Amino acid sequence: MPYIKTRDGTDLYVKDWGNGRPIILIHGWPLSADSWDAQALALAESGFRAIAYDRRGFGRSGQPWSGYDYDTLSDDLADVMKETGAGNDAVIVGFSMGGGEVARYMSRHDGKGVVGAGLISSVVPYMLKTDDNPHGVPEDQLHAIGEGIKKDRYGFFAGFFKDFYGIGLVSHPVGAEQLQWAQNVAMQAGLRGVLQCADAFGHTDFRGDLAAFRVPTLVVHGTGDKTVPIDATGREAARGIAGSQLVEYDGAPHGLTVSESDRFTNDLLTFLGAKGATRVTEHEASLIEN
Repeated sequence: MPYIKTRDGTDLYVKDWGNGRPIILIHGWPLSADSWDAQALALAESGFRAIAYDRRGFGRSGQPWSGYDYDTLSDDLADVMKETGAGNDAVIVGFSMGGGEVARYMSRHDGKGVVGAGLISSVVPYMLKTDDNPHGVPEDQLHAIGEGIKKDRYGFFAGFFKDFYGIGLVSHPVGAEQLQWAQNVAMQAGLRGVLQCADAFGHTDFRGDLAAFRVPTLVVHGTGDKTVPIDATGREAARGIAGSQLVEYDGAPHGLTVSESDRFTNDLLTFLGAKGATRVTEHEASLIEN
């Protein structure tokens, strides 16, 4: 069943690997479910059922004109869970923009069927810099994303993914092939969805959704993230979610699922209680008590 149909008729491409407890993997902007392949394979090989899907407007999914707000996107997540039969004892894990679907699902759908959650390099709880969110991203920088894409989408993504993966004059956490792959996948997405989702993840305030997290929650974020600053997101999410576990990767970039793939995969398996996974050290993890 490579496709499921949402309640508004949009076709979503779904990858469904393995058997066991379902782990729903929600990709970041502007990629696709394929960005989760390394973790999905490890999950399936460790006795879990890994389900990853292309968000509407991205990858191989349909490209409707509307529905790029987080209420609709969380409804899409609910539809994926229902149509794949993964609506019980599921763990939902969102990377970057995908963290927003996790948060909104927990509040809008009351966390139905979810027993654990993960926020990885996530935009939750709030990206925009405001008086009460001083570590966020200034409005002019968020506005520049849309303007840059409209002017030269190819050139914009070429520069964007260098910061995304932490590429600098000396630092090269990933190779040129990875950068080219990311640019190719980004160009599969429809322009409407790319622009609308950039506006959604930059301006949606999830602070009110945090109280809806009533399950064990893993928060992973790199301290060197130039795309989604940790002070406004990962650290604030951990403070606002009771009993959450924050794991900071010192100096890691936004795309840590690739640049720190082995470490992150092990941390995810550890959180899920997989046999053979190495336990996270006290130095790496801090339990946030509220």
